[in-house]
Amino acid sequence: MSVFKVASRYAKSLIDLAKEQGSLDAIKTDMDQFIEVLKANPELRAVLSNPIIKLDKKVNILEALFKDKINPAILSFFKIMIEKSRAEVIEAAAHEFVREYNEVKGIVKATVISAAPLSDTNLSELKATIANQVNAQVLITNKVDQSLIGGFVITIGDKQYDASIAGKLNRLERYFEGQRV
Repeated sequence: MSVFKVASRYAKSLIDLAKEQGSLDAIKTDMDQFIEVLKANPELRAVLSNPIIKLDKKVNILEALFKDKINPAILSFFKIMIEKSRAEVIEAAAHEFVREYNEVKGIVKATVISAAPLSDTNLSELKATIANQVNAQVLITNKVDQSLIGGFVITIGDKQYDASIAGKLNRLERYFEGQRV
């Protein structure tokens, strides 16, 4: 079974448990914190994914780091994953939990890549426009790529809208290449 399928199943079970307990938002906040700790500590990620390190040692490390800092349900959830020899999937399950949480709450992530940083006003207008189009709450991030020359590229899920000058030039080039006989 693929890592994604395993992570998705574990994340779904944690979503269901969090809903049952009425602690979905609190667990999501703690899961964000856990993901940030993993990003900042590649050693921790290496320990969790290393099959040579004993399972009880992995549990002890997680307890030492997160006991009284995150929801006990999350810690128990991670212990179960470790006991089932799925420690290497913990990070993927955490990310999948956040993705599924956003889906449950009707939140869509959008990324806008522009040649220069967008102003707060532009971002909020763009966010409102996207929210109106997809009929969902939007979390938007702005990334800068000067190679776009001007304009922007918006990515929402698996859809992309390219309104950049570089994109238009590329489309024009492909058009003229197709016209050659």
